[in-house]
Amino acid sequence: MARLFGTDGVRGVANKDLTAELALDLSVAAAHILGEAGAFADRRPLAVVGRDPRASGEFLEAAVVAGLASAGVDVVRLGVLPTPATAFLVNHLGADLGVMLSASHNPMPDNGIKFFSRGGVKLDDYLEDAIEARLGEDWVRPTGASVGRITDDLGAIETYVAHLVSSLGTEGSLQGLKIVIDCANGAASVTAPEAFAAQGADIVAIHADPDGLNINENCGSTHMEDLFARVVAEGADLGIALDGDADRCLAVDHEGHLVNGDQIMAILAIAMKEEHRLHSDTLVATVMSNLGLINAMRDNGIRVDQTKVGDRYVLESMNANGFALGGEQSGHVIISEYANTGDGTLTGLHLAARMLATGRTLADLASVMTVLPQVMINVRGVDKLRAGIDTEVQSAVSAAARTLGDNGRVLLRPSGTEPLVRVMVEAPTEQIAREHAESLAAKVRERLSL
Repeated sequence: MARLFGTDGVRGVANKDLTAELALDLSVAAAHILGEAGAFADRRPLAVVGRDPRASGEFLEAAVVAGLASAGVDVVRLGVLPTPATAFLVNHLGADLGVMLSASHNPMPDNGIKFFSRGGVKLDDYLEDAIEARLGEDWVRPTGASVGRITDDLGAIETYVAHLVSSLGTEGSLQGLKIVIDCANGAASVTAPEAFAAQGADIVAIHADPDGLNINENCGSTHMEDLFARVVAEGADLGIALDGDADRCLAVDHEGHLVNGDQIMAILAIAMKEEHRLHSDTLVATVMSNLGLINAMRDNGIRVDQTKVGDRYVLESMNANGFALGGEQSGHVIISEYANTGDGTLTGLHLAARMLATGRTLADLASVMTVLPQVMINVRGVDKLRAGIDTEVQSAVSAAARTLGDNGRVLLRPSGTEPLVRVMVEAPTEQIAREHAESLAAKVRERLSL
């Protein structure tokens, strides 16, 4: 049986895979498991619950809140807020548990449940497994005064925006920059424009009118065409693309060209090293990061610690070793001084600040890294659980890696959030990368077809 939790919580089509009943049961199980793990003190535990603006988040929020309260947990509803805001407020409010309802960059019909433990930290695998194992078990239900109480935090947006603004110090530190922000009709449609405006930037906000149905629809970090064009049309210095729950940030330079998460991390890592804020001169990235990032960091005296895919694994390495910066090519960037999860708005603020501090354009800053051509093929309709054990598939991967040598890289991995296998190849030219990727994808289909 497939594991219920994926790379980033539990996801699925809302009201089909992710039902109100499952949301309620998960919340009850999480309350019990985290209590047994010692996350709760000797008092009634407190949970905060946030969501992105998907229509399905309304009924899922009701189910999660009901489950937590029925298990004897007091609940503070945050309303519509980014995932990093929920994580921040778990810690800020001294809560024992946090829940975020979002499917991040996925299409509107999907939704997801992410849990945070005390401090706003995503759960370790063993805790997720324990929650899953607890589903459906009998439990003693509190009654009377022992049931949880439910309140709303009407100042959650203001508290989070103030935190973002304070990360750059004095308000107005982005004065002189014109920035286009694509809010993906998502959770940061209010918070991101407010934070950038408070720092003095001239803001043009696009796709900032969520109606519950239009989140990520032809906008945001997965559909950046509008942002490319708008940055050029507005004569802006910078474009920022967020996703539905605003835990990732991609950027656009003044000429309308993409600056991806690897390039953003390279820029911030060099800045933090210069300021003696990059602990052990180390950046944490996943195995999906471009080889060009590794090369650029080496040339600048920065080591790269590579982890499994998922910002939770990046954070595990950061916490274990005290590292200050980490993230993913997709735009999840963690600046541990201010956040313990990817925060797209925070990342964008600090990227813009670096531009002003150096007087350089984003294109110039991003040129520190040469992006090797990278071809990714998602192979569907296959048994992804066998990807790492099929001998013929693994032999083909090894052969391609030997052929490329130090001039490229091959990665084949099952997706943590979707039913597919990802084949990624980097090479000196796109043609070479595509030839290897297509050959490997064909082998995966041949060997692992359902």
